[in-house]
Amino acid sequence: MRVACLALVTLALAACSSPRAEHSAPGTQHTAPGTQHSAPGTQHTAPSTQHTAPSTEHSTPSTQHPTPSTQHPTPSTQHATPSTQHPKIVILGDSLTAGLGLPVSQAYPTLLQQKLDAAGLQYEVVNAGVSGDTSAGGLSRLDWSLQGDVKILVVALGGNDALRALPAAELSDNLAKIIEAAQHRGINVILAGMEAPTNWGREYDVSFHKVYPTLAAHYHIPLVPFLLQGVAGSQTLNQADGIHPTAEGARIVADNVWKVLQPLAARLQTS
Repeated sequence: MRVACLALVTLALAACSSPRAEHSAPGTQHTAPGTQHSAPGTQHTAPSTQHTAPSTEHSTPSTQHPTPSTQHPTPSTQHATPSTQHPKIVILGDSLTAGLGLPVSQAYPTLLQQKLDAAGLQYEVVNAGVSGDTSAGGLSRLDWSLQGDVKILVVALGGNDALRALPAAELSDNLAKIIEAAQHRGINVILAGMEAPTNWGREYDVSFHKVYPTLAAHYHIPLVPFLLQGVAGSQTLNQADGIHPTAEGARIVADNVWKVLQPLAARLQTS
């Protein structure tokens, strides 16, 4: 039933990603980095024809080229609420977490902040979602993301790895390093599962799926089985790209995470 649920997402993903291309644009639709570079200046100041010394100054070739952003995306600095003295819950993710196509107020991390506030749980939710990010990208910016008094880290990465058909072993290795680094700091980790599009074949689909429960069991951490459960494949709950949730879809994603986050947040606050 999960494969059927993802069929519509697969069609949308297939249209915007080349099969098994190492550098295909990630499925979290964002503006492609500029690839046109400004031509270096080639004209030099003509030397003086008088008996004075010829000019030695040449116009400096242009060196500023647009830098592609797919390797190390700039981390989000958005907080779900104004900064407080409360301990932090950091959600490390991609455009699904960043809330691509939605106002910040409708992204699921903001909705989780509202749920925490309503439940009297005093935490500050930090939206560390970056459009186009992968598990490797999340690992590379982990130290920056975990600054301050972080009590819980929600790892919601892997969607763009699946679009690029990253081998499941590499995905597992990246996520394991993120989990270990957070646990080494005494941070509690929640892992949010993702699913691969079916166009890579059943073998890849199954191996990708197994990464998340296997890691959760190995590191003894809570698991959100599938971040987009109840949303993936729905035309009414996704935006026109068929990938990113609408405001209503984001509410369901928040509910999926809340089921796992609430017990942990409550236990830590009372301990």
